[in-house]
Amino acid sequence: MASTSIQTPSSSSASASIPIWKYDVFLSFRGEDTRENFTDHLFTVLTEKGIHTFRDNEEIERGSEIASQLLKSIEESRFCIVVFSEGYAHSTWCLDEPVKITECVKENGQTIIPIFYHVDPSDLRKQTGSFEKAFVNLEKQNKEKAERWKNALKEASNIAG
Repeated sequence: MASTSIQTPSSSSASASIPIWKYDVFLSFRGEDTRENFTDHLFTVLTEKGIHTFRDNEEIERGSEIASQLLKSIEESRFCIVVFSEGYAHSTWCLDEPVKITECVKENGQTIIPIFYHVDPSDLRKQTGSFEKAFVNLEKQNKEKAERWKNALKEASNIAG
């Protein structure tokens, strides 16, 4: 898998853009839960196999705005691996990523690969367990944004991981 892979557009329109992927994979994860264990091992294996992988602590330039660079990196990645863990929904940074990823799937044809790390996919779909606890607080802060986050998690959790 080369980092300059090209996706052909689904339409034959001459004006359709052809994305050129900067990254093969974008890793979305909750650092507190998985950075020092599962995600570290996954990142190592991917890079050893020659798969150009974006991981926030590896690719973000010092002094750059984190949110915009993360969202841009999602757009520039062919595949997005989302490591859902118990604390994932407790981070609004993390929750913004699946929203962007699901938008990119629809608009650019990227692929989501969910990994359920010590969580059941039904916890995401039904917002139970640690996800329910997180959303109780999030809905008090911003109900509209919480709904977008819930929908993105449901969509991603319906994909076999």
